[in-house]
Amino acid sequence: MKVKIYSTPYCVYCRMAKEFFDKNNIGYEEIDVTKSDAAVEEMKTKSHQMGVPVIEIDGQIFVGFNRVEIGKFLKLA
Repeated sequence: MKVKIYSTPYCVYCRMAKEFFDKNNIGYEEIDVTKSDAAVEEMKTKSHQMGVPVIEIDGQIFVGFNRVEIGKFLKLA
């Protein structure tokens, strides 16, 4: 399973998502969109959104942190 989180350092929901993945022992790649214009463009292309977090799990895009939907997708709920 491949998980990416497009985030910013000051985003509360990004922090919550990372804590959720850590608690459930799910590894992820964090992409700080404040450090790279290319990362912003990649995030926009995938999600059609400017807000963070944008979470990609095996090609499935989640805009925002929806614990229930992500948990269902990961078969945690």
